Amino acid sequence: MQLSCRPVLWQLRHPFRIATGMRTHTQAVLTEIRLGDTVGYGEASMPPYYGETHETATAFLEQVKAVLQKESAPFSTAAIMETIDAIAPGHHAAKASVDIALHDLLGKLEDRPVWQLLGAEPARMPPTSFTLGIDTPEVLREKLTEAAGFQILKVKLGTSDDKAIIRTVREISDKPIYADANQGWNDPEAALDLIHWLAEQNVCLIEQPTPKDDLDAAAWIAERSPLPVIADESFQRLQALDRVKEAFHGVNIKLMKCTGLGEGLRIVRAAREQGLKVMIGCMTESSCGIMAAAALAPYCDFADIDGCWLIGNNPFDMPTLSEGCIELNARPGLGLTNTLQAGH
Repeated sequence: MQLSCRPVLWQLRHPFRIATGMRTHTQAVLTEIRLGDTVGYGEASMPPYYGETHETATAFLEQVKAVLQKESAPFSTAAIMETIDAIAPGHHAAKASVDIALHDLLGKLEDRPVWQLLGAEPARMPPTSFTLGIDTPEVLREKLTEAAGFQILKVKLGTSDDKAIIRTVREISDKPIYADANQGWNDPEAALDLIHWLAEQNVCLIEQPTPKDDLDAAAWIAERSPLPVIADESFQRLQALDRVKEAFHGVNIKLMKCTGLGEGLRIVRAAREQGLKVMIGCMTESSCGIMAAAALAPYCDFADIDGCWLIGNNPFDMPTLSEGCIELNARPGLGLTNTLQAGH
């Protein structure tokens, strides 16, 4: 196997503001793994708050090349990822780019879609939400027109204007809302009061209400909340499940946090055993990362996998939406057509 990669910047259609900051682009790396004439595509999307960059990802992937050069068909994606995970701690998105590319490659070699490799049932696909960053009423109205094909809205909160943001959305749309505070609520009692109000506004769930390490506050809120409370920043990989399971009703799996589809599927199974809800999320990603997440989505209760609709330079064909759900097709692998070839 030969690995190549290319650093890219995903340009956001709108400046993206959440409770912890604002950005106009996201660093990413596109990977290709080639075996003979077959190529698998992968992606690492790296928002700044997780500490990965073009430099860290490409340096790590240089070490991965030596591992993959020893591999040929048939191969075990799980065994390869176990070796790669042991190279160094961290580098979750870079590792995910390899995992995704290996799954795409395997699907193409076996002439099967990735969702089928994972045993997923397309009929169980949950609708995906469309994310609205914190913004002015005028921009929120513009974004809401872009969300026409989506049945659920995800609204970023965690500011002093949270009620005004929701009221603005409600002036224009009555679609169900997922509310994401991005750690922005520091007062649990005030947060709980707000959650009760949000429940009256057709909000369906709350993501990461409190700072990621304040599990006591999260647990206090979750115990009293009329809505499911989902861990995002508090939860990355499988080993953290025991730490957060008493503080939240569910977890948000993101391939860029958990190193890819292999561990993502293990998290789904472990979370189900613990009686937890499961959400599949994303960073600002191209169709590559989004279609990988979509392959896992039928196992999940909630989906927020809209990243490729938020960027303006997606190098792959866009997913197809049907009644607010991403369609899983029968094309082998991730079913992508790439217009920007990696080469590094």
